[in-house]
Amino acid sequence: MLDESLLDDPEALARADRRGLLRGAAEAGARLRTAARHAAEAGIAELTPEGRPRAVLLAGSGTAATGVADLIGALAGASAPVTRLHPTGVAPAAGALRWALPGWAGSVDLLLVATTDGSEPGLALLAEQAYRRGCSVVAVAPERSPLSEAVDGTHGLVVPMATAPHETYEEIQTASPGELWALFTPLLVLLDRVGLLEAHPETLAKVADRLDHTAERCGPAIATYSNPAKTLAAELADSLPLIWTEGAGAAPAGRRFAAVLAELAGRPALAAELPEALPAHGVLLAGDFAGGADPEDFFRDRVEEQQALRARVVLLRDHPVGGLSAAPAARELALSHDTAISELEPEEGTDLESIAELLAVTDFAAVYLALAASHTPK
Repeated sequence: MLDESLLDDPEALARADRRGLLRGAAEAGARLRTAARHAAEAGIAELTPEGRPRAVLLAGSGTAATGVADLIGALAGASAPVTRLHPTGVAPAAGALRWALPGWAGSVDLLLVATTDGSEPGLALLAEQAYRRGCSVVAVAPERSPLSEAVDGTHGLVVPMATAPHETYEEIQTASPGELWALFTPLLVLLDRVGLLEAHPETLAKVADRLDHTAERCGPAIATYSNPAKTLAAELADSLPLIWTEGAGAAPAGRRFAAVLAELAGRPALAAELPEALPAHGVLLAGDFAGGADPEDFFRDRVEEQQALRARVVLLRDHPVGGLSAAPAARELALSHDTAISELEPEEGTDLESIAELLAVTDFAAVYLALAASHTPK
């Protein structure tokens, strides 16, 4: 069970945070600004593309790269097809992973490579294959990594991944909140340049400010009752999160939340988009995970018994398509099965600002749950 007293003890949180996760979450805005500067220094702003690419291909490894591919698909997918290239291999080790271009890829397509590792030989081989086919190649990878050295100046353009001042190459964590923005930001700048989405410098500055503002609201010094991330973490204690999303931007934020909960906190979670989430997860609400699944549960002696998981709906909302919303039906379904519901909706702003706020709050919540899982009371 979650020791809720930990959430309101900044010193205890700092002692439990051996991986620097809270610092990584708090520095997301600064990481975005550094990454945007790296993109400018790499010359992306001076590129003169000859029209939009026919398709965008994305390859990379790790939770951050997966989140980046999902976000780009949501933001740029209406302007050009966006395809993530999934790795194959006998193990999740850098040397065992391989990627392959689809047979139709050619000179009118754009390959984006994003990785927090940079030691994957398979990504270097992919970039070489794309170069031979005439694809444009842009990679974001750690500076002086094998991938950067293989691609830079020969097979494509490389943007050094932004790292925090205190972070070394060996300390990079693929699921850390800062790594997502380190990979995502240069690709936003590039896709703005080729006309697939809007991410002007002024827009990115607003996104960085939104990340900073959210970090202030969700930081360890802010009490749980006024801290949306701590509140969400406390609500998800001993529960199975059913993450229901509404809006194009909320969908990748929800899937990332589920992935980060698993990787950082060791917590299972399921993510689905409304309205399809209702039939997809409806059986879970009516089964053993429902809040009212056991009418005798209130009277049970829990001293020697581990508490059973109960489903809790987490509703992440962005801008519903066409103004139509399935949120009322979602609330009705959850409450009709005695299932609690948590809701997050960003403040007004651009699509990127809304996505940034949802990502920041849920990243902080996952970090607090991870710290609670690793905390050993004195």
